[in-house]
Parts: sequence; structure tokens; C-alpha cells
Amino acid sequence: MSDNGDLTVRTLAMWGIPLSLGVMGLKMVAWWVTGSVALLSDGLESTVNVVAAFIAFFVIRYAQKPADHDHPFGHHKAEYLSAVTEGVLIVVAALLIVNEAVGYLAAPRMLDAPVLGLAINFAAGVINAVWARLLIRTGRKYRSAALAADGQHIMSDVVTSIGVLAGLLLALATGYAIFDPVLAILVAVNIIYQGWKVISQSIGGLMDQAVEPREEEAIKQAIATHAAGSIGVHDLKTRRAGAVTFIDFHMVVPGTMSVRQAHDICDRLEDAISAVHEGAKIAIHVEPEGEKAHGIRVKVVKEA
Repeated sequence: MSDNGDLTVRTLAMWGIPLSLGVMGLKMVAWWVTGSVALLSDGLESTVNVVAAFIAFFVIRYAQKPADHDHPFGHHKAEYLSAVTEGVLIVVAALLIVNEAVGYLAAPRMLDAPVLGLAINFAAGVINAVWARLLIRTGRKYRSAALAADGQHIMSDVVTSIGVLAGLLLALATGYAIFDPVLAILVAVNIIYQGWKVISQSIGGLMDQAVEPREEEAIKQAIATHAAGSIGVHDLKTRRAGAVTFIDFHMVVPGTMSVRQAHDICDRLEDAISAVHEGAKIAIHVEPEGEKAHGIRVKVVKEA
């Protein structure tokens, strides 16, 4: 990630704290004026958003620290820890919602001041929707797992708000107050699903999951078209750690090739790979011809 990318991610993470506090305040006001358990559940999820925003801010700052003696490959994986934590918090928020809603199933009640309460909740939902899209887009652009997870978390809050508003309007239109707690429970089920997606994606990063097939194909193409002079490339491996992708492979060269010539090919390959995969950390192991190829192979395009 570039310095500008680091700054952008940190700035958004910092602004997430006051914004989440403001949205939580709006939603709790909406609950206070209506007495709706569905709006209370929406507000409870927003309290988790506040905690998640603090976690994301501090973890992103730590993950962007440069490599040191104790962490020679950098601190990037800390972002995955934040993302997993956010996923767990999403699930906790859903369980809190279920706990509140179940108590109202036996004795549902109609809303007080429904128009004002729904208008406040709608405004909070719009703010969240705009903010979530910005976080997700920026997180993906700069490969910040923590920022993207925070955006996905907030987007699950938006889904909650939409469901709550729809259910409460239905309750008002039909006169059946039971729609209020029933909808809160249905929304909680969706939130649990969203939380599981965040957790599973982050665990993949912690387990050194390879890049996506589309990205791997681009890397192979860059190697194939810029490794002229070598005999072949094999044992290609990739892994992602936060904003950084680590790529390493073995390059076979003629036994008579000089170290300088082999080094020039390596430089050319590093430039080509970096052009299609910004922020990659590349390690190339040069081998003399005759070594047995293994792992993922790349067919090198020969010079005309």
C-alpha cells in the first residue's frame, strides 16, 4: 500500500469513531420516542459498531507499522484479527437483538410517535449506507481487511434498519404489533449470517490463503511474458497478509548464465509483477538448469 493509501485508511478509521457515536445516538433517540423493540434492537447493534470502530482504528494504526526485528514481514496480519473480532461482535449484536425481541413476543405493543421515530431511524440508516459503501470500496482498493470488515459490519446495520422500518410500517398499517418483535428476530438471523461471512473471510487471511484465481492468472501472465532468458519458472506460491501480498517462485536459468544476467531478469520480473499487483513483496529463487521442477509451473514465453 502507498503512503497515500495508508493515510486514507487511517483517516477513514479515525472518522468512523465519531460517526458511529452519532448514528448510535440517533437510533437510541428513535427508540426512546417510539418504545419499539425493533428500533431498540437496531440501536443495540449500533453500540457494537462503536466498539468495532475503536478496534479498527487502533488495529489499522498497528498494522501499518513498518517491519522490525521481531516482525520482519511486517504487522499486516493484525488487520485480520480486527476483522475476526468485528465478525464476532456482529454475532453478539444479533444475539442481543434476539434476547430483547423474545421478551416482547408474548406482549407486543404499538409504537408511540411512530412518524418521528421512523424518520430519525431512516436518517441514521442513510448516513450508515453512504459511510459503509465508502469504507468497503476504500478497504478493497487498498486491501485493508479491517476497514472492509468495518464497512461490511455497518452495511449489515443498514440491512437491519431497512428491515426494521419495513416491519414497523407493516405493523402500523395492519394494527398487528407482533410484527415488531418478529421482524427484529428475522433481522438478527441475517446479521448472524453477515457476521459469519466476515469471520470466514478473515480466517482465510490468517491461514495464508492464496490470492484469488483472477489475481494469480495476472501474476502468471506477467511472469510468462517477462522471464525471457530463463528456462522456466516453477513452485509459484502466493499469500496475502492484510494490504500486502507475498509472492515467491523458483526461476531456472542456464548453468552458464552470469549472476548479473540472472539478476537483470529478476529485476524485470519484479517490475512486471508489481505493475499488475501493487504492493507485492516478491522473492525469486534462482536455480541452474537440471533442477527438477515442482509446484505450480509457469510456461515462459521465449524471445522471438
